[in-house]
Amino acid sequence: MGFSLFINFDGDCRQAVDFYARVFDSEVQGLMTFAQVPDGPEQPANEADRDRIMYSAVPIGGVPLLFSDVPSGMSPVKGTNISPVVTSTDKDEMRRRFAALSEGGTVVMALQETFWSELFGMVTDRFGVTWQLSHESGKTF
Repeated sequence: MGFSLFINFDGDCRQAVDFYARVFDSEVQGLMTFAQVPDGPEQPANEADRDRIMYSAVPIGGVPLLFSDVPSGMSPVKGTNISPVVTSTDKDEMRRRFAALSEGGTVVMALQETFWSELFGMVTDRFGVTWQLSHESGKTF
């Protein structure tokens, strides 16, 4: 099992990752805009979102911090725009954890295959924490 944090921004992700990489003597990795996403449901619905960042990473102290802009119209609340990401190679364990986190919570994105993972889902638990669960399948962008 792995762990990282995902931080969402409202159009200023590119500036944020450059800033954090500089501050922590790291480097920006895997930067991808929504326009670069392979065809599928992850494509931006709004043409204005094409230049927003869909994914980027900056490793800090051995922990991968992951960054993204949210699609326009979804305004993240600064300070609460961070979600834990749990990765696993065990799909049954992922399903169990997802179901447990869903009890009394809200499914944001049902567990499903995406272009980056054989099984991925997002759920906001009953305490208001939004979790991302992702299968470590070896898929690459």
